Amino acid sequence: MQHASPGTRPLAGRRAAVTGSTSGIGLAIAEGLARAGADVALNGFGDTAPALSAVGAHGTKVVFVGADLSKGPDSQKWVADVTQALGGLDILVNNAGIQHVAAVEEFPDDKWDAILAINLSSNFHTMKAAIPAMKAQNWGRIINIASAHGLVASPFKSAYVAAKHGVLGLSKAAALELAETLVTVNTVCPGFVDTPLVRGQIADQAKVRGMSEERVINEVILASQPTHRFITSEQVAEMVLFLSSDAASGITGASFSIDGGWTAR
Repeated sequence: MQHASPGTRPLAGRRAAVTGSTSGIGLAIAEGLARAGADVALNGFGDTAPALSAVGAHGTKVVFVGADLSKGPDSQKWVADVTQALGGLDILVNNAGIQHVAAVEEFPDDKWDAILAINLSSNFHTMKAAIPAMKAQNWGRIINIASAHGLVASPFKSAYVAAKHGVLGLSKAAALELAETLVTVNTVCPGFVDTPLVRGQIADQAKVRGMSEERVINEVILASQPTHRFITSEQVAEMVLFLSSDAASGITGASFSIDGGWTAR
């Protein structure tokens, strides 16, 4: 196993993989990990070139490894492909997520299945594939990006809320199983971050509620956060960097809210 070196690049020598990292929170996390010295594997949809350029600008190895994370075997193969591409895997960040907004009685069955597959089951499959090697090298960091919706609920988001609650439970169970090793499992629970996914939610909520998007932002989205400010992707990334560090070796099975006071109510 390669070892991290101290100094300005505390994750030098580490190999990291981030799902859903071609934009938004995932891209900020990938950039932060590279800036800290880690080699990084990206995954996601859309144009990959801008993400590869942004992460690669920090001077470490960056690769894109595609996979359909809605399928369990593909998720597990993705970990194997990432491990081969980077020469190992030390840090796994499960960030990929999708959303659909509708009342329970109107929620499409296929949307429910897709959200559970991407937002919850893919975490299980990538963790299942990554844990054996992390145990063998007796070092690893698994960081699952959950949500404030892993702790509290909102209307019209039954699948997302169910999946994110599940992510917290999965992470706690794995943390206990790995507690006697140096592999930690934690979750980060952001509030509303101004990302393409949230912008899509705003548009959907506007339709469901019969409101303008501006009213949805002010009266629905940011009303949940006492600060009345969006969380930034960089703030989430900084928490991931801390949890990836040696300083966080005593933290496992924990969840960290970055939600502008949302869940303090």
